[in-house]
Amino acid sequence: MRLVWKSLDKMRCLRKRSTIPFLGFLITFLLFLNLYIEDGYVLEGDKRQLREASVHPPSSERYAHTFRDLSNFSGTINVTYRYLAGTPLNRKKFLTIGLSSVKRKRGNYLLETIKSIFDQSSYEELKEIVVVVHLADFDLVWCENVVQEITRKFAHHIIAGRLLVIQAPEEFYPSLDGLKRNYNDPEDRVRFRSKQNVDYAFLLNFCTNLSHFYMMLEDDVRCSRNFLTALKKVITSREGSYWVMMEFSKLGYIGKLYHSRDLPRLAHFLLMFYQEMPCDWLLIHFRGLLAQKDVIRFKPSLFQHMGYYSSYKGVENKLKDDDFEEDSIDIPDNPPAGIYTNINVFENYDATKAYSTVDEYFWGKPPSTGDFFVIVFNKSTKISKIRIATGSDDRQSDFLHHGALEVGEKLVGTKKGKQCSSYITLGEFKNGNIEVQDVDHKISFDIECVRIVVTASQKEWLIIRSISLWTTQPPSQ
Repeated sequence: MRLVWKSLDKMRCLRKRSTIPFLGFLITFLLFLNLYIEDGYVLEGDKRQLREASVHPPSSERYAHTFRDLSNFSGTINVTYRYLAGTPLNRKKFLTIGLSSVKRKRGNYLLETIKSIFDQSSYEELKEIVVVVHLADFDLVWCENVVQEITRKFAHHIIAGRLLVIQAPEEFYPSLDGLKRNYNDPEDRVRFRSKQNVDYAFLLNFCTNLSHFYMMLEDDVRCSRNFLTALKKVITSREGSYWVMMEFSKLGYIGKLYHSRDLPRLAHFLLMFYQEMPCDWLLIHFRGLLAQKDVIRFKPSLFQHMGYYSSYKGVENKLKDDDFEEDSIDIPDNPPAGIYTNINVFENYDATKAYSTVDEYFWGKPPSTGDFFVIVFNKSTKISKIRIATGSDDRQSDFLHHGALEVGEKLVGTKKGKQCSSYITLGEFKNGNIEVQDVDHKISFDIECVRIVVTASQKEWLIIRSISLWTTQPPSQ
């Protein structure tokens, strides 16, 4: 170690002569820091010094360290949790739902939120989920009272392994004194949101190996009926595409879906920047760092904010998601498929966005007679209903003026990609829209392609807002 500091002193002396030695010093220091801290929370003997150093770390060193090592943070943080109710099962579930809760000055919605999760799920859906509640308040009497209430009301879910209540002890938290006053926030506001970031980091860290996917909720939320079925359909429809975070509510930390494999990195990220900004802002930066540029938000929203008083000082919080629907079970299946068109695409409004179950659309330049938009399934399937909508409220003339809907079979390869060699027409578009029900009763074969054909040229551009398909059996996972 003495040799390391000697080399650092030499580099410091040469710093004025050239910027290259300074960069060498920075890199060497970061490497030394990384080896010494070993992911930030491992060396128990130096925990106190680490907390003190984290209050005002040199920003350039901290940011460089983060962007260099974020992709390697695959290990969990060394925290000894208290199990307040329930224990994890050995079998991985499909979805973990994480809630972090603290004592509120006015109102408490945690029990209502847990009840909504369970009440809005079918028996088959309950087999696929585990709810983890992190009681992140240091008032142990309050925690004990909440655990008693949860145990009394949800005992059968705890016994079945569907509900866990945990706590990360206070001694594992970094310093919450002398925090940076970003955005001119008052000191108590900075302390509240900084602690909240750590609360979520410890919750994410705990949930890493419980399931394949993780959903972040707040503790004052109402759920849509059969929300898990809707989630599964959306996940299946995006099979083969890259995503980091999908959003099922446009509010705060509500309804944010992740792959569980990303939770360790997200937990580390929240800990590193816990005092910089609120959690929802950090989540945006995180998905950007992992190369998801655009928001992927599903509509209708599956979760609604129901709390009237905020957990911060009990101030009023009347935020509502106007895209929320209590009964959104009629969600399209949209089986995995390739999308092809010969219509000229405008900017990044590509063909796949018409088939997406999130708030996106295809936008093309004026189509001509014979132009097509075709969906080729990864495997043949039975379709019960097809609904296609074109145009938009903003550009009402950009709809399909003349077109037909076809379904096909006998898939063949062509120079322009895969296509079906045989098609049957199901109907004509009217005012830019079409819906055909009982398709499986009208068609004798398993469908391999769904095609939109332009039957007359138009001067207006074309927006295909949504293509919704329902299958006769649940989509496979």
